[in-house]
Amino acid sequence: MMHWIIAPVILPALLAPTVVLAARYHIGIQRVFSVVGVLALIAISIGLAWQTSDGTVMLYQLGDWAAPFGIVLVGDRLSTMMVLLTALLALCVLLYSIGSGWDNRGRHFHALFQFQLMGIMGAFLTGDLFNLFVFFEVLLIASYGLMIHAGGNDRLRAGVQYVLFNLIGSTLFLFALGSIYAETGTLNMADLANRVALIDPDETVGIRVAAVLLLLVFAIKAALVPLHFWLPSSYAEAPAPVAALFAIMTKVGAYAIIRVYTLVFPPEVEVTAGLHDTWLLPAALVSLALGMTGVLAARKLDRLVAFSVIGSMGMVMVAISLFTPEGIAAALYYIVHSTLAGAALFLISDLVRTGRGNLDLTAQPAMAGAALTAALFFAGAIAMAGLPPLSGFLGKLLVLDAAFGSDRMVWVWVIVLSSSLISILGFARAGSIVFWKAQSMPATEAEMTRPAALSYVAVGALLSLLIAHTVFAGQVHGYTTTMSQQLFAPQEYISTVVDTPGKLSTPKEGY
Repeated sequence: MMHWIIAPVILPALLAPTVVLAARYHIGIQRVFSVVGVLALIAISIGLAWQTSDGTVMLYQLGDWAAPFGIVLVGDRLSTMMVLLTALLALCVLLYSIGSGWDNRGRHFHALFQFQLMGIMGAFLTGDLFNLFVFFEVLLIASYGLMIHAGGNDRLRAGVQYVLFNLIGSTLFLFALGSIYAETGTLNMADLANRVALIDPDETVGIRVAAVLLLLVFAIKAALVPLHFWLPSSYAEAPAPVAALFAIMTKVGAYAIIRVYTLVFPPEVEVTAGLHDTWLLPAALVSLALGMTGVLAARKLDRLVAFSVIGSMGMVMVAISLFTPEGIAAALYYIVHSTLAGAALFLISDLVRTGRGNLDLTAQPAMAGAALTAALFFAGAIAMAGLPPLSGFLGKLLVLDAAFGSDRMVWVWVIVLSSSLISILGFARAGSIVFWKAQSMPATEAEMTRPAALSYVAVGALLSLLIAHTVFAGQVHGYTTTMSQQLFAPQEYISTVVDTPGKLSTPKEGY
């Protein structure tokens, strides 16, 4: 049994109360604890990713209770890659929070930050649907605290809206879990994969309802149209470092769809046949089109970035909804890209807010640090819009190639290409208003605030990761391809978790 796999969950879970109890009034000590903890997370995540890179599936049984009776954590290529991506993102966000002083504008930022990391890491590593629900709730509680950090009526209103929508998702999740347990007698994902395959095709009503409910829950987390209403205001009103960290949270929904609907309800299983492509692909295409249209119509820079996140999630879900090895591989490549690009743009928008005092897309006097901020915005906009040479362009090519030959290829190609053009126009409009037209405005005598050097370092680190994602695109896509092949051949995952190689678990009597 691999013990290191629980470290990404335990480490932030221990750091959070330590920060509250031992350093509540010492922001410097809190910062040291947080940075050291995240650096340790990165080191552990690299080790886990290296351990699983050859296809090894790692298992940790809490209390040494075997599945499906005990709680298990499972690490494979997909989960460890997402854990590593989260740890790298967390470091950049944390450095920005320290440099900009956001962490000192309210109470318990660092404790909530660590609890947030605990929830995200647990969601990626759990091998049980009920514990996925538990980690979703940890995410919800910590993210609400982070969202209303530093207060304000608008922020509180957006936070309440965010909580209400996610509570609806949590309720649906519980209904789905109850239905699944009633039909199969288990919630362990590996054990479910065996039991769902044995259900009589004539008695599939209950399990199909559960599968649809799960898809709705994960679509809410992924901000898929028409379940996306919570995202624009929530992300735009949240503190910029929090919104940047939230860039990974929509990917938790995408991860859950990939995991559950390749392992438990794969396309070839007769009991849920046709579920994957009935509405998932159309919803993804509408999300892509709506998100990028919002980029063009936005009147504030933070809402522009929020709508670009919706559009990027639409792109991810287009690739996922194909449910082919090529589509999932393209989706995984694009997930890494969109997480880094979205987080960078949220932080860049905060640089703009610091330099000019607001985020209105209107011509105003030039801001402090305009040249460097403009260069960073230009790079982030190229990445998110999918222009060459950065990884967004390569990711879109992979999605288009994965859709080639499918029944809805024409729709995918038309909407992807047209939405790309719209996003280019939207980012070009915003950049010209904020940076170019500002030069023609008379300067004010009011003192402008120049962003801190550490803030620029954090944004530069995210863009450097994007450049590395582009330079090593061949190797990364090769890795996501082998990852996708492992997902569509889950026998090793199942046998590792339930410890019954070549033998199916026995369904509950009467099912």
